[in-house]
Amino acid sequence: MRKHPEKLLAGELGFAWLLLALAGGVAMLAYRIAGFSGISSPGAFPLGISAILLLSAGCILAHALRKQPSGADGWLAAARQFCRQHFPRRILVFTALAVAYLASIQWASFYVSTCAFLLLSVLYLQGGRPLVALLTSALAVGLIYLLFSLAFSVYLP
Repeated sequence: MRKHPEKLLAGELGFAWLLLALAGGVAMLAYRIAGFSGISSPGAFPLGISAILLLSAGCILAHALRKQPSGADGWLAAARQFCRQHFPRRILVFTALAVAYLASIQWASFYVSTCAFLLLSVLYLQGGRPLVALLTSALAVGLIYLLFSLAFSVYLP
């Protein structure tokens, strides 16, 4: 039986290079702790871990370089394919809701922001069932209030 060569996924090669660069940065930071003056020096354990990271990142990059190209014509087509695969509309909308929630905590109270975030999230993710969304968000915020005010004696703004 003939095995087909693996195809390179969109963004896989860039991720492998980024992983190798980050592992190199970790190794540099680990060396700056105390260098490598001995096996019992403060920097020995971080250097050992960073060596394992570098070796792993190198193996991942070597494996990615052996794969066949994905068939995307150019970097723009590969970027579009990557975005289609990894950033579906559900993820983007929920991320926008989460960012709006974090921003709204500053000018609205925690409870109002949390209730609105949960209401909108459940409405979007469940496909627009308002009664379920309202009950879920009200119950969750009520439990949060009871837990923090009665059990922990912490009053949220």
